[in-house]
Amino acid sequence: MHDRGSTGGTMSAAQPPQPVTPAENRHRWQAVGVGLVAAFMTLLDVSIVNVAVPSIDRALHASSSDLQWILSGYALTFGLALVPAGRFGDARGRRNAFVFGIALFTITSALAGLATSPTWLVIARLLQGAAAGVVNPQVIGLIQQLFRGPERARPFGLLGATIGISTAVGPLLGGLLIAIGGEEHGWRWVFFVNVPVGVLAVILGWRLLPGRPTGQPGWRRLDPFGVLLLGIGVVLVLLPLVQEQQWQTPWKWALIPVGLAVLVAFGLWERRYASQHEPLFDLRLFTFQSYTLGSILALVYFGGFTAIFFIFTLFLQMGLGYSALVAGLAITPFALGSAAAAVLGGRIVNRFGRPLVAVGLLTVLVGLAATVIGLHLAPDAPAPWVTAGPLLVAGIGSGLVIAPNQTITLAEVPVGQAGSGAGMLQTGQRIGAAAGIAAVGSLFFSSLADSRGDWTTAFEQSLMLATGIIALALIVALIDIWRSHKHRS
Repeated sequence: MHDRGSTGGTMSAAQPPQPVTPAENRHRWQAVGVGLVAAFMTLLDVSIVNVAVPSIDRALHASSSDLQWILSGYALTFGLALVPAGRFGDARGRRNAFVFGIALFTITSALAGLATSPTWLVIARLLQGAAAGVVNPQVIGLIQQLFRGPERARPFGLLGATIGISTAVGPLLGGLLIAIGGEEHGWRWVFFVNVPVGVLAVILGWRLLPGRPTGQPGWRRLDPFGVLLLGIGVVLVLLPLVQEQQWQTPWKWALIPVGLAVLVAFGLWERRYASQHEPLFDLRLFTFQSYTLGSILALVYFGGFTAIFFIFTLFLQMGLGYSALVAGLAITPFALGSAAAAVLGGRIVNRFGRPLVAVGLLTVLVGLAATVIGLHLAPDAPAPWVTAGPLLVAGIGSGLVIAPNQTITLAEVPVGQAGSGAGMLQTGQRIGAAAGIAAVGSLFFSSLADSRGDWTTAFEQSLMLATGIIALALIVALIDIWRSHKHRS
């Protein structure tokens, strides 16, 4: 792969593309198609439940703490499962892990839809998030396994489109389901909609996904102590972020440095463990500039990117009184722009490399700045109309960030470590998303209080913070471009 934003040898040099027959090519695209459907379904559940919160509150008489766990518990266990599940798929076969994860996701979705109490729903959401964390590394690992070098750009482009659409269209689909099912029971269909899709994905996944190649070793040990250390570290870092609004004590932030210390201990353990066994995560992946800076960029970008939809939904529904359906429709321009640009980005990333990501980040910043300016200059105009154009521009930029960055970041990762490498990349995205929502959400609510209920001011100020976070991601991309240029010269 010709990558202008990474150094050293690439996978395409080490593992040249192998010719495939038309039948084999069709079969692998069918397998990737099943994976993309599963990824869409699991990522959709990160945001689709947001618009269902008022209905859940009325139906189950949930406390504010219950509602917070229904929303954030999914993200917590999602992030917790990513790396161990990716390592398991690398070692024991991605088809087995994928089918297990989708089956568990389908069952827990049904249980969530049948919930009769807040506790029941919280437990179902925790298990559902863990199942999603099992599935997603297998999808990326599958692309790494079935495609080589520049071939990966196209499926990663489609995966980037899937990520962008699922994140942005969640509120729209949730609003539609609630409108169809009614305020009392519509929220249940937010979960039930996963069941038929999940059943189909289990059947097709078992038939179409490749098993572990004959002769590939299956490691007996999967580093249980490493799993424990990583799990504790991720929980300690994520917990105060996802509970930021519920835990009022400032002592909650002490958990983050403790969690980081545990993650350092995890790194030291993995380094020692790797001398004799296959580690949970091979730290040598961080010797690749493309993987290290790409992972940092993804962490920072998701910190700003995900927070936008959180505050925008609050602004439209709670501040301006729009319905869940209208709030979802207002985000649709971003989703459409992201989907189209992600497919394009996947096709041209081999030609432009990391500079394409930098252009995408700059485009996102322009779109978000235009959103703030538009709301400020036309405070009395309908917000969904004012923000439609700028959000379309921001979505186009986002599509040029997620898919190309993922392609570049994983370009040098060996196929045998694709699952764990992708799992660590996605863990960073989940931590970034949680941190961004905590920081941007905190500014949103504090600004709302300081301005005595001025929702527009609160949204503008918090959106500026999200824009600043994305600007940091642009700086990371520029550093990567500069270092690569320096290395070549």
